[in-house]
Amino acid sequence: MNALEALLDPFRYQFFVNGCIVATVAGALCGMTGVFITLRGMSYIGHGLSHAVFGGFAAASIIQFNYYLGAGVWGLVSAVMINRVARGRGIGSDAAIGVVTTASFALGVALLTAFGSRGPSFDAALFGSIIGVRAVDVWVVIGVTALTAAFFTARYRALLFTTFDPEVASATGVRVGRMDAMLMAVLSLAILSTLTVIGVTLVAATLVVPAVTARMLAPTFGHMVPLAIGIGSVTGFLGMNASYHADVPSGTTIVLVGAVFFVVAYVASASRVRHWRMAR
Repeated sequence: MNALEALLDPFRYQFFVNGCIVATVAGALCGMTGVFITLRGMSYIGHGLSHAVFGGFAAASIIQFNYYLGAGVWGLVSAVMINRVARGRGIGSDAAIGVVTTASFALGVALLTAFGSRGPSFDAALFGSIIGVRAVDVWVVIGVTALTAAFFTARYRALLFTTFDPEVASATGVRVGRMDAMLMAVLSLAILSTLTVIGVTLVAATLVVPAVTARMLAPTFGHMVPLAIGIGSVTGFLGMNASYHADVPSGTTIVLVGAVFFVVAYVASASRVRHWRMAR
Protein backbone atom coordinates (compact mmCIF):
# COMPACT_ATOMS: atom_id res chain seq x y z
CA MET A 1 0.00 0.00 0.00
CA ASN A 2 1.50 3.31 -1.08
CA ALA A 3 1.32 6.56 0.90
CA LEU A 4 -1.74 7.89 -0.95
CA GLU A 5 -3.68 4.66 -0.46
CA ALA A 6 -2.76 4.67 3.22
CA LEU A 7 -4.11 8.22 3.61
CA LEU A 8 -7.36 7.40 1.80
CA ASP A 9 -7.89 4.02 3.45
CA PRO A 10 -9.83 5.25 6.53
CA PHE A 11 -12.42 6.96 4.30
CA ARG A 12 -13.77 3.49 3.49
CA TYR A 13 -15.34 3.44 6.96
CA GLN A 14 -18.53 5.35 7.63
CA PHE A 15 -17.63 6.14 11.24
CA PHE A 16 -14.46 7.87 10.06
CA VAL A 17 -16.30 9.87 7.41
CA ASN A 18 -18.79 10.96 10.10
CA GLY A 19 -15.90 11.87 12.39
CA CYS A 20 -14.17 13.94 9.70
CA ILE A 21 -17.35 15.86 8.91
CA VAL A 22 -18.02 16.59 12.58
CA ALA A 23 -14.40 17.55 13.29
CA THR A 24 -14.21 19.88 10.27
CA VAL A 25 -17.54 21.58 10.93
CA ALA A 26 -16.85 21.72 14.67
CA GLY A 27 -13.52 23.38 13.94
CA ALA A 28 -15.30 26.07 11.95
CA LEU A 29 -17.89 26.48 14.71
CA CYS A 30 -15.28 26.79 17.48
CA GLY A 31 -13.15 29.14 15.38
CA MET A 32 -16.12 31.42 14.70
CA THR A 33 -17.32 31.43 18.32
CA GLY A 34 -13.80 31.65 19.71
CA VAL A 35 -13.14 35.02 18.06
CA PHE A 36 -15.75 36.76 20.21
CA ILE A 37 -14.90 34.67 23.29
CA THR A 38 -11.19 35.54 23.23
CA LEU A 39 -11.66 39.22 22.38
CA ARG A 40 -14.04 39.57 25.34
CA GLY A 41 -11.61 37.87 27.70
CA MET A 42 -14.04 34.98 28.23
CA SER A 43 -11.63 32.13 27.53
CA TYR A 44 -11.83 30.92 31.13
CA ILE A 45 -15.63 30.79 30.93
CA GLY A 46 -15.37 28.53 27.90
CA HIS A 47 -12.97 26.28 29.79
CA GLY A 48 -15.26 26.26 32.82
CA LEU A 49 -18.47 25.48 30.94
CA SER A 50 -16.81 22.62 29.08
CA HIS A 51 -16.04 21.02 32.45
CA ALA A 52 -19.43 21.87 33.92
CA VAL A 53 -21.39 20.02 31.23
CA PHE A 54 -19.49 16.83 32.09
CA GLY A 55 -21.60 16.49 35.22
CA GLY A 56 -24.74 16.56 33.08
CA PHE A 57 -23.23 14.08 30.64
CA ALA A 58 -22.51 11.66 33.48
CA ALA A 59 -25.97 11.96 35.05
CA ALA A 60 -27.72 11.61 31.67
CA SER A 61 -25.68 8.56 30.72
CA ILE A 62 -26.49 6.80 34.02
CA ILE A 63 -30.26 7.28 33.73
CA GLN A 64 -30.09 6.63 29.96
CA PHE A 65 -31.37 10.08 29.09
CA ASN A 66 -30.36 12.01 25.96
CA TYR A 67 -26.93 13.35 26.93
CA TYR A 68 -27.23 16.43 24.71
CA LEU A 69 -30.30 17.54 26.67
CA GLY A 70 -28.90 16.41 30.01
CA ALA A 71 -25.58 18.18 29.55
CA GLY A 72 -27.34 21.25 28.14
CA VAL A 73 -29.65 21.62 31.13
CA TRP A 74 -26.74 21.01 33.50
CA GLY A 75 -24.67 23.65 31.75
CA LEU A 76 -27.52 26.17 32.01
CA VAL A 77 -27.93 25.45 35.72
CA SER A 78 -24.16 25.82 36.19
CA ALA A 79 -24.20 29.21 34.44
CA VAL A 80 -27.02 30.41 36.72
CA MET A 81 -25.19 29.15 39.80
CA ILE A 82 -21.99 30.94 38.73
CA ASN A 83 -23.94 34.18 38.37
CA ARG A 84 -25.65 33.74 41.75
CA VAL A 85 -22.42 32.90 43.58
CA ALA A 86 -20.52 35.78 42.00
CA ARG A 87 -23.21 38.36 42.78
CA GLY A 88 -24.59 37.04 46.05
CA ARG A 89 -21.40 37.22 48.13
CA GLY A 90 -19.25 39.60 46.13
CA ILE A 91 -17.05 36.75 44.94
CA GLY A 92 -15.19 37.31 41.68
CA SER A 93 -16.62 35.62 38.60
CA ASP A 94 -13.36 33.74 38.01
CA ALA A 95 -13.51 32.25 41.52
CA ALA A 96 -17.20 31.36 41.08
CA ILE A 97 -16.41 29.63 37.77
CA GLY A 98 -13.60 27.70 39.43
CA VAL A 99 -15.77 26.46 42.30
CA VAL A 100 -18.92 25.53 40.38
CA THR A 101 -17.33 23.99 37.30
CA THR A 102 -14.66 21.94 39.07
CA ALA A 103 -17.29 20.63 41.50
CA SER A 104 -19.52 19.67 38.57
CA PHE A 105 -16.65 17.95 36.79
CA ALA A 106 -15.65 16.06 39.94
CA LEU A 107 -19.26 14.97 40.46
CA GLY A 108 -19.37 13.65 36.89
CA VAL A 109 -16.19 11.63 37.42
CA ALA A 110 -17.57 10.24 40.71
CA LEU A 111 -20.89 9.24 39.11
CA LEU A 112 -19.29 7.46 36.16
CA THR A 113 -16.77 5.72 38.40
CA ALA A 114 -19.45 4.52 40.80
CA PHE A 115 -22.21 3.56 38.36
CA GLY A 116 -20.48 3.21 35.00
CA SER A 117 -21.49 4.77 31.68
CA ARG A 118 -24.28 3.42 29.49
CA GLY A 119 -23.63 5.98 26.75
CA PRO A 120 -20.38 7.19 25.19
CA SER A 121 -17.36 5.91 27.07
CA PHE A 122 -15.64 7.79 29.87
CA ASP A 123 -12.45 8.36 27.86
CA ALA A 124 -14.41 9.44 24.78
CA ALA A 125 -16.26 12.07 26.80
CA LEU A 126 -12.99 13.39 28.22
CA PHE A 127 -10.76 13.34 25.15
CA GLY A 128 -13.04 12.67 22.17
CA SER A 129 -13.27 9.62 19.94
CA ILE A 130 -13.84 9.00 16.22
CA ILE A 131 -15.40 5.59 16.83
CA GLY A 132 -18.50 6.80 18.64
CA VAL A 133 -19.52 9.47 16.11
CA ARG A 134 -23.02 8.74 14.82
CA ALA A 135 -25.09 10.24 12.02
CA VAL A 136 -27.10 12.21 14.58
CA ASP A 137 -23.87 13.85 15.82
CA VAL A 138 -23.16 15.03 12.27
CA TRP A 139 -26.57 16.68 11.97
CA VAL A 140 -26.37 18.20 15.45
CA VAL A 141 -23.05 19.95 14.79
CA ILE A 142 -24.20 21.11 11.33
CA GLY A 143 -27.43 22.49 12.82
CA VAL A 144 -25.65 24.28 15.67
CA THR A 145 -23.11 25.75 13.24
CA ALA A 146 -25.87 27.04 10.96
CA LEU A 147 -27.71 28.62 13.93
CA THR A 148 -24.50 30.17 15.22
CA ALA A 149 -23.62 31.61 11.82
CA ALA A 150 -27.13 33.06 11.50
CA PHE A 151 -26.87 34.63 14.97
CA PHE A 152 -23.48 36.20 14.32
CA THR A 153 -24.63 37.48 10.93
CA ALA A 154 -27.85 39.00 12.30
CA ARG A 155 -26.24 40.53 15.40
CA TYR A 156 -22.79 41.27 13.98
CA ARG A 157 -22.80 45.04 14.60
CA ALA A 158 -24.18 44.75 18.14
CA LEU A 159 -21.67 42.02 19.00
CA LEU A 160 -18.82 44.04 17.55
CA PHE A 161 -19.89 47.12 19.51
CA THR A 162 -20.29 45.29 22.83
CA THR A 163 -17.00 43.44 22.33
CA PHE A 164 -14.82 46.53 21.92
CA ASP A 165 -16.74 49.20 23.87
CA PRO A 166 -19.55 47.79 26.05
CA GLU A 167 -20.08 51.02 28.02
CA VAL A 168 -20.67 53.14 24.93
CA ALA A 169 -22.78 50.34 23.43
CA SER A 170 -25.00 50.35 26.52
CA ALA A 171 -25.30 54.14 26.41
CA THR A 172 -26.47 54.00 22.80
CA GLY A 173 -29.24 51.50 23.51
CA VAL A 174 -27.57 48.13 22.93
CA ARG A 175 -28.67 45.61 25.56
CA VAL A 176 -25.22 44.42 26.59
CA GLY A 177 -26.52 41.97 29.19
CA ARG A 178 -28.79 40.29 26.67
CA MET A 179 -25.96 40.06 24.13
CA ASP A 180 -23.70 38.47 26.76
CA ALA A 181 -26.41 35.94 27.65
CA MET A 182 -26.97 35.04 24.00
CA LEU A 183 -23.23 34.62 23.47
CA MET A 184 -23.10 32.30 26.50
CA ALA A 185 -25.94 30.25 25.01
CA VAL A 186 -24.07 29.99 21.70
CA LEU A 187 -20.91 28.98 23.56
CA SER A 188 -22.80 26.26 25.45
CA LEU A 189 -24.24 24.87 22.21
CA ALA A 190 -20.79 24.83 20.62
CA ILE A 191 -19.38 22.88 23.56
CA LEU A 192 -22.25 20.37 23.56
CA SER A 193 -22.13 19.70 19.83
CA THR A 194 -18.37 19.01 19.85
CA LEU A 195 -18.40 16.80 22.94
CA THR A 196 -18.13 13.44 21.14
CA VAL A 197 -15.18 14.37 18.92
CA ILE A 198 -13.11 16.79 21.01
CA GLY A 199 -14.07 15.94 24.59
CA VAL A 200 -14.76 18.23 27.52
CA THR A 201 -11.16 18.57 28.67
CA LEU A 202 -9.86 19.90 25.34
CA VAL A 203 -12.75 21.80 23.78
CA ALA A 204 -11.59 25.07 25.36
CA ALA A 205 -8.38 24.84 23.34
CA THR A 206 -10.33 24.51 20.07
CA LEU A 207 -12.20 27.69 21.00
CA VAL A 208 -9.07 29.67 21.80
CA VAL A 209 -6.25 28.42 19.55
CA PRO A 210 -7.77 29.14 16.08
CA ALA A 211 -8.97 32.58 17.22
CA VAL A 212 -5.63 33.56 18.75
CA THR A 213 -3.76 32.25 15.72
CA ALA A 214 -6.03 34.25 13.40
CA ARG A 215 -5.55 37.35 15.53
CA MET A 216 -1.79 37.22 15.01
CA LEU A 217 -2.18 36.91 11.24
CA ALA A 218 -5.25 39.00 10.38
CA PRO A 219 -4.71 42.71 9.60
CA THR A 220 -8.29 43.63 10.64
CA PHE A 221 -11.17 42.18 12.64
CA GLY A 222 -13.06 41.57 9.39
CA HIS A 223 -10.30 39.23 8.27
CA MET A 224 -9.98 37.58 11.67
CA VAL A 225 -13.36 35.79 11.65
CA PRO A 226 -13.05 33.97 8.29
CA LEU A 227 -9.40 33.17 9.02
CA ALA A 228 -10.30 31.62 12.39
CA ILE A 229 -13.04 29.58 10.71
CA GLY A 230 -10.58 28.33 8.09
CA ILE A 231 -7.90 27.48 10.63
CA GLY A 232 -10.43 25.67 12.82
CA SER A 233 -11.76 23.62 9.89
CA VAL A 234 -8.33 22.58 8.62
CA THR A 235 -7.20 21.79 12.16
CA GLY A 236 -10.23 19.57 12.72
CA PHE A 237 -9.78 17.70 9.43
CA LEU A 238 -6.04 17.13 9.82
CA GLY A 239 -6.39 16.28 13.49
CA MET A 240 -9.05 13.66 12.79
CA ASN A 241 -6.85 11.98 10.16
CA ALA A 242 -3.86 12.07 12.50
CA SER A 243 -6.03 10.50 15.22
CA TYR A 244 -6.83 7.49 13.03
CA HIS A 245 -3.27 6.83 11.86
CA ALA A 246 -1.61 7.46 15.23
CA ASP A 247 -4.34 5.68 17.24
CA VAL A 248 -4.60 8.65 19.61
CA PRO A 249 -7.84 10.27 20.90
CA SER A 250 -9.21 12.71 18.34
CA GLY A 251 -9.42 15.66 20.71
CA THR A 252 -5.73 15.32 21.51
CA THR A 253 -4.57 15.30 17.89
CA ILE A 254 -6.87 18.18 16.91
CA VAL A 255 -5.44 20.35 19.67
CA LEU A 256 -1.86 19.38 18.78
CA VAL A 257 -2.40 20.27 15.11
CA GLY A 258 -3.87 23.59 16.26
CA ALA A 259 -0.79 24.16 18.42
CA VAL A 260 1.43 23.66 15.38
CA PHE A 261 -0.56 26.30 13.48
CA PHE A 262 -0.18 28.63 16.47
CA VAL A 263 3.61 28.19 16.61
CA VAL A 264 3.94 28.82 12.87
CA ALA A 265 1.76 31.94 13.13
CA TYR A 266 3.70 33.15 16.16
CA VAL A 267 7.04 32.79 14.40
CA ALA A 268 5.68 34.43 11.24
CA SER A 269 4.19 37.37 13.14
CA ALA A 270 7.36 37.84 15.21
CA SER A 271 9.43 37.87 12.03
CA ARG A 272 7.07 40.41 10.47
CA VAL A 273 7.35 42.71 13.50
CA ARG A 274 11.14 42.39 13.48
CA HIS A 275 11.32 43.34 9.81
CA TRP A 276 8.99 46.29 10.40
CA ARG A 277 11.20 47.59 13.22
CA MET A 278 14.32 47.21 11.10
CA ALA A 279 12.66 49.08 8.23
CA ARG A 280 11.99 52.03 10.54
